Amino acid sequence: MSNTNADWARPLVHWELRAVDPERQRAFYAAMFNWPITDGALQQSPAGIGSPVEGVAGHISRFATPGVVLYFQVRDLSESLEKAAALGGRAESEPFQFPGTPTMAVITDPENNTIVLVQQ
Repeated sequence: MSNTNADWARPLVHWELRAVDPERQRAFYAAMFNWPITDGALQQSPAGIGSPVEGVAGHISRFATPGVVLYFQVRDLSESLEKAAALGGRAESEPFQFPGTPTMAVITDPENNTIVLVQQ
């Protein structure tokens, strides 16, 4: 019997490849992993065959510097922002939301890697 009040591991729910040249990156990842990637400012790629049932999808976006951003699901953004700061991370944004998406906030870890927290 599981305890519904027990804490749970926060799953990876999305990824983002930040690219100086998104078209070059799109061509690379489409050919490398056979990903169907959409056109546009956010070049979406769905979860692949064999991924978990809901899968982890992602996108490629134009950015001044390349990098990888991971999106993790959390129960409570305020609590998670406080916890990140206590562990040596830093809040980079207040919670925000785009139409049709969950509420999110951006943090950096102690080595300045960007992580997006996604409200459950």
